[in-house]
Amino acid sequence: MSKFSNGLENNDPMKLELDALKKRNNISAREIQKLNEQVDRLTKTIESSEQILSQNLQPPTWLAPAKPKKSSATLVVMLSDTHFDEVVVPEEVDFLNAYNRTIATMRLQKWTENVIKVSRHYLSGVTYDGVFLILGGDIFSGDIHEELHDTNASTMLDSLLYWSEQLTASISLLAEEFGKVHITSVVGNHGRTTRKPRMKLRVKTNYDWLVTKMIERYFEKDKRVTFQIPEGADSLVSIYGYGQLITHGDQASGGGGIGGIWPPIMRLRARKAQRYLATESNFQTMWCGHWHQLVQTPSLIINGSLKGVDEYAFINNFSFEQPQQALAVITPERGITIQAPIFCADRKAEGW
Repeated sequence: MSKFSNGLENNDPMKLELDALKKRNNISAREIQKLNEQVDRLTKTIESSEQILSQNLQPPTWLAPAKPKKSSATLVVMLSDTHFDEVVVPEEVDFLNAYNRTIATMRLQKWTENVIKVSRHYLSGVTYDGVFLILGGDIFSGDIHEELHDTNASTMLDSLLYWSEQLTASISLLAEEFGKVHITSVVGNHGRTTRKPRMKLRVKTNYDWLVTKMIERYFEKDKRVTFQIPEGADSLVSIYGYGQLITHGDQASGGGGIGGIWPPIMRLRARKAQRYLATESNFQTMWCGHWHQLVQTPSLIINGSLKGVDEYAFINNFSFEQPQQALAVITPERGITIQAPIFCADRKAEGW
């Protein structure tokens, strides 16, 4: 038998070189494919970043006036963690709190009245360009837990109808008082329609988003009231050039150690700042809710809760805090200059 099977021996230099060329060609093809995939990913990332920048940084013109008056300012108020239609029984929390639909309605009304009272009487002499209203999530407690499903004041459909009307009345009063209201919203973890938190379609599967869209439809022909309702977890707004980042705050986890809520929230803020800088955006202040503890600093504002202490907080021995919400005044010259709590409860009037 001839030792030549294909005209070349296995150790023939020409065959070895041919095999090496084939191998390098295969490697090059795979590398080209990987590079093409990487280019596609980068292109999508750039397109997404451009879309975010184009959508989130489009405030109404009154939030960025060309020549603001010396006494002009924008009032920023946050309404979050209202947990509408959750029921808190006084006997279960050592009579530290009570909550139901009637009490929540009274507290929303008290919040609206005190926003006007603080801004007009306690901070007299300021000419407001308008109000920036942040709806910071957990507007509803929802029925994600069995105990909430069993004890809530009503169904979610009824809650949507009732509270969209109450929130509309509150916003109308702010518009009458201050002339202009710009509203942005982010969703919380309680308003989701799924048992487990989700990443995809996070916003459009949340009742917080739906109630804001219902309110937007009501004010469709009212030029005094404008909306910015992102479909992502964050909302970025510029007021006089000062970036304000709004997120619910449930992306931070932990907070049970000696440092309390500070380590996880500061990590969250640092990561968001890094991400936004990478897309040529920035913010001076991050606003969030979720933690039911009012903390106000120039760079970080954590909102309180309209609901107040509940059974979960009581059993876990969390610190007691009055139902309160955040307020800040932003000026063109200094950014955030004044901060104050808006107290929302009146135990005697609420009758518990």
